[in-house]
Amino acid sequence: MERLLRYFLQRFIRRGAITFTAANGEKFACGDGTGAPIFARFLTTDAEQRVLRNPELALGEIYMEGSFVVENGSIADALAILMDQPEVLPRWAKLQWLLRYLGRHLRQFNWRGRAKNNVAHHYDLDGRLYSLFLDADKQYSCAYFEQPGMTLDDAQLAKKRHVTAKLLVRPADRVLDIGSGWGGLGLYLAETTGANVTGVTLSAEQLQVSKARAAEKNLASSASFLLEDYRDIPGPFDRIVSVGMFEHVGVDFYDTYFKRCAELLTDDGVMLLHSIGRSDGPDVTNPWIAKYIFPGGYIPALSEVMPSIERAGLLVCDIEILRLHYAETLKAWRERFMARWEEAVQLYDERFARMWEFYLACSEMAFRKQNLMNFQIQLTKRQGVVPMTRDYLAQEEARLRRAELGKQPRLQMAGE
Repeated sequence: MERLLRYFLQRFIRRGAITFTAANGEKFACGDGTGAPIFARFLTTDAEQRVLRNPELALGEIYMEGSFVVENGSIADALAILMDQPEVLPRWAKLQWLLRYLGRHLRQFNWRGRAKNNVAHHYDLDGRLYSLFLDADKQYSCAYFEQPGMTLDDAQLAKKRHVTAKLLVRPADRVLDIGSGWGGLGLYLAETTGANVTGVTLSAEQLQVSKARAAEKNLASSASFLLEDYRDIPGPFDRIVSVGMFEHVGVDFYDTYFKRCAELLTDDGVMLLHSIGRSDGPDVTNPWIAKYIFPGGYIPALSEVMPSIERAGLLVCDIEILRLHYAETLKAWRERFMARWEEAVQLYDERFARMWEFYLACSEMAFRKQNLMNFQIQLTKRQGVVPMTRDYLAQEEARLRRAELGKQPRLQMAGE
């Protein structure tokens, strides 16, 4: 088994410096020797066999179980090497990729009941878990690092400001927030613009927190949150925003999604879609992520999104690609999580904590080393609704900064 493991890993790992110790104690080096050396160990022959049979799924599993350990550095350091190779997948795993690609529509077929169950799997976990690593406003999506060295809290505030500026929200506008999370963006919109916000989520845990936060801020009359599917909410709305929800829609429901948004949006309305995306073409969801983290989830390529926008009769006014912003967000989340490791173990157990560490680390490296990014697409139903140039963004963001004074939650540092 050691010889087979050595053969395949040495042919896949061409960059970096990583030395493996097999279960029988034998060591072998992979890569070209560049960068900081990493040492990792397989503790069982079963772990070695599983990695050879199904590397994309098994690596995360054997790390969760403790049968694969990184002996210096962290799993993030190891993944930085493993996910920075000339070939994205080991050659022996490409047949499995093809089979997953052929079956991806079935795995992403998110009808109403399945969509709700998928959301509950991830978002209805103990709320204290997310408090371990998110910012004070519980923004669970890509932050916007306007300047080097920004704190996570400041970058998440900048994200809300940037999104809101693109919406051009007016006082008393009816705003729909699809996938409203723990209510942070909806409350920001209501508080800084005077809009009437309706947030919809499929997570009972998030709904409870959102309503409590609205009441605490005396915004319940202007920011309401509902346990509703976006397909069932009545309109119309002057503005529609969706941040970090589109990844749960599934390719077979893109037409449904945009057609419903077009039905809900007024003729002079503006929509802003913020989603993770792929810089290359259509692909499949990593099987470990699909099994343990986001069942039914899928990260789209723009080529998969644009046809549905066109068929819905919506006009694309602006597309912005955010590169590496999510890598920095995930790095901050991972560092905060690791700083509070013992609390995570107490909430669940060691296996769960390792699972979450692997999730944050592999997600960060997917943005840092591979082909993931975020896109923001601004949409309208007719020409002339938004300004002809992007100059208005700076003016809107300056206005929002003034409105933010004294209205944001206390900054939260890692480990607090």
